[in-house]
Amino acid sequence: MKLSYPVCIYPNEKESGYTAVVPDLPGCVTCGENIQDVFEMAVDAASGWVLSELEDGKKAPDSSCIKDIHADEYPNGFTSMLILDMDAYAEKYGEKAVRKNCTIPAWLNELAEKEHINFSSVLREALENRLNI
Repeated sequence: MKLSYPVCIYPNEKESGYTAVVPDLPGCVTCGENIQDVFEMAVDAASGWVLSELEDGKKAPDSSCIKDIHADEYPNGFTSMLILDMDAYAEKYGEKAVRKNCTIPAWLNELAEKEHINFSSVLREALENRLNI
């Protein structure tokens, strides 16, 4: 799923760098050292904000029309658009669990159940170890 949101970018008055505010995502504010950095940080912050909503079972907020968002309330500010690739972001950072079926020998299953082993935990630990995570 790809989403787009207007973003207001303005230079920091007291420090170097820029601040980005995504008005459609309350509290979604970030900073960067230069224009490229602030855009990258804004995409990451907005993607994280939306992913949290989606993982909580809520829908992504509707995007305002860029013509309705005015950065002139910020000194020397301008308005642009962010493009969010939520599928890629969720794949990399999401916490949503997926169900996997696996087959093991019956004797191993019996031994593990007698020891009250959590199969999901063991599989996760084994995968993280194998992937050096």
